[in-house]
Amino acid sequence: MFELHTYPISLLVFSLNLAVSMLSDRRVDLTKIWQSGVVLECVINISEGRDVDRLTQLAEICANDLLDVHFDPEHNRSVFTLMGITAPRRLTQLAVQLLQLDMHQGVHPRLGVVDVVPFIPLDESTMREAILARDEFAHWASSELSIPCFLYGDERSLPDIRRQAWTNLQPQCGPDVPHSTAGAVCVGARDSLVAYNVWLNPTTNAETARLIAQTVRGDGIRTLALRVGNQWQISMNLIDPNRVGPDVAADRVIREARQHNVEISRCELVGLISQHALNKISEQRWVDLDLSTERTIEFRRNHGYTFAA
Repeated sequence: MFELHTYPISLLVFSLNLAVSMLSDRRVDLTKIWQSGVVLECVINISEGRDVDRLTQLAEICANDLLDVHFDPEHNRSVFTLMGITAPRRLTQLAVQLLQLDMHQGVHPRLGVVDVVPFIPLDESTMREAILARDEFAHWASSELSIPCFLYGDERSLPDIRRQAWTNLQPQCGPDVPHSTAGAVCVGARDSLVAYNVWLNPTTNAETARLIAQTVRGDGIRTLALRVGNQWQISMNLIDPNRVGPDVAADRVIREARQHNVEISRCELVGLISQHALNKISEQRWVDLDLSTERTIEFRRNHGYTFAA
């Protein structure tokens, strides 16, 4: 875990200023969200995956609320798994200060430097509480940082926003044009999902990779075929991981790949998985599937996490 005395003075001052700013906003009543022991996870996707110094600064500002950082230089993207509602604001404000969307290059689609901010209810918390956190965050980001926010959840999905933003869909909060350096933020409320990649061997061509992704897509799996370096990757969101987990998703990719004489190089968990979803998978497969107890949400909440690039 990060210790307070190890933080640079500049980050401590930054955090204090942000706290004052948040409390001065009358709409942000933090007690509404934390009453009755509300527990929310927030999995923020940041459009930076190459500059380790910047990633370290971003991790430090999250302090003890940080559960995991997964970053990829080819995607030029990082996934910060956080607890609560205050660390996402600290992370967002610092990312907006450090990063510029017009300077960004990477294979993953994005709308902003802080691209996706979903709130996920854990334990006995409810989706209603996650939606409240989503709406309050969007109000804060649009009013304090002047960043337009697209909302997703029951109203629309994140893929809907990816397809329609700035054409058939305008932001639900904030300006009607992108921020000059930060772009826009997709702010959501959703159930837990698992981000998961299956890497195809380097001889796989684009047509085959896209066909595999298209065939596997559906029944609890969202897919993209992305070229990462010299390999194609089937990048997946498993939106019902207790039913369709990494084992089921990997098997579907393997089965379809074999139809095209394609071998699998490796599997990759992005971020964390719940212990409940992990328990449904044979422990004998965990190593091949890039899974472990240490990479569950529950383990990190109990034991903490320190970012080391």
